[in-house]
Amino acid sequence: MTDIDSDKRRIANRFERVRDEVVALSRDLHAHPETAWEETRSSVAVAELLRRRGFTVEQPYCALPTAFRARYGTGKRFTVGFLAEYDALPGLGHACGHNLIAAMSVGAGLALAEVAGASGIAIEVIGTPAEEGGGGKIELLERGAFTNLDFACMAHPAPVDVAEARPYAVTHWHIAYEGTAAHAAAYPDRGVNANDAFLVAQVALAALRQQLPAGVRVHGIQTRGGEAPNAIPERTEGRWYVRADSMEQLLKLEERVENCFKAGALATGAKLTVTHESRRYSEMRTDQEALECYRRNAIALGRNFDVDPLAATMARASTDMGNVSQVVNAIHPYIGVGGTASNHQPEFADACIGPIAEQALHDGALGLAYTALDIAQRRSACRSSNEER
Repeated sequence: MTDIDSDKRRIANRFERVRDEVVALSRDLHAHPETAWEETRSSVAVAELLRRRGFTVEQPYCALPTAFRARYGTGKRFTVGFLAEYDALPGLGHACGHNLIAAMSVGAGLALAEVAGASGIAIEVIGTPAEEGGGGKIELLERGAFTNLDFACMAHPAPVDVAEARPYAVTHWHIAYEGTAAHAAAYPDRGVNANDAFLVAQVALAALRQQLPAGVRVHGIQTRGGEAPNAIPERTEGRWYVRADSMEQLLKLEERVENCFKAGALATGAKLTVTHESRRYSEMRTDQEALECYRRNAIALGRNFDVDPLAATMARASTDMGNVSQVVNAIHPYIGVGGTASNHQPEFADACIGPIAEQALHDGALGLAYTALDIAQRRSACRSSNEER
């Protein structure tokens, strides 16, 4: 047995000693979902488990109340960051499985701590709020949260295992039209119909989609359409996402989409306001060497990447981890929890709890910890060789 095999055995044994606590954390988060920027209870629960197990915790972190950084070890050779998401979806709870993401990152950090000192590794588990449209990682990135990291990783639940994330770049918009209220029967000529503005915009978007490049996505919801059928709506609102394969393509696309909303304003006389709900999410820049390490480790743990491509499309979902990957070597694999439901369906929340989900938690945590160890040893050896020269 090689030294690294021995270290991985120690990591696995360490995970088994904390497994019950990590599973309990996942169940607790699942039972108490909190949406973006409101994860007060969730962030404390995740941070407290790490504190109890010897990590030094800084919370709030970077002046974000529901962010934290938990650190273990003083190794100067290599610093790995396991990123923990724990925000839920409005009305759907943990239908994207962020309870498992947080638990896997905590489990990976606790397990890797067993060999951190001897391997010269410093570990950071960073609590990253508001992935579901809020861009929490981007806020942290701009405040220097990931400056110390040599490598960042996390694993995301999906219907099946997919090693490489290929997320779309995305813009999150809040759309609002201001019109003029009036009695719809008695004084229709005195009104400016903000709901009609939305109607015109959506017709324009439907026509635009025919001319958009393959893979581009434009979709959204209207969150306010008016107050009464006999009152011409004076204000309507919606939330709209625009996605593209790259940030470059996204920026070109935004103007065409915004013109559709402007058409609604022009046709009705309503005033349009377009507000960014967060910074733009970027495409992913994957650390290919680390990805191959993860793939090998996951297969050794019994994971299977030979899956139906139609079942593997969650790898295209947008994430603010893409922005982190532009400045830090990173991977963002997907780990399967089985079933027929897909992310953001109510049934997927059910799939993120129970025995199959807990096996994914186990495999994801160890897969990330093993990969971090592999990369730390490779990069440290390379660095030492260069210094000797």
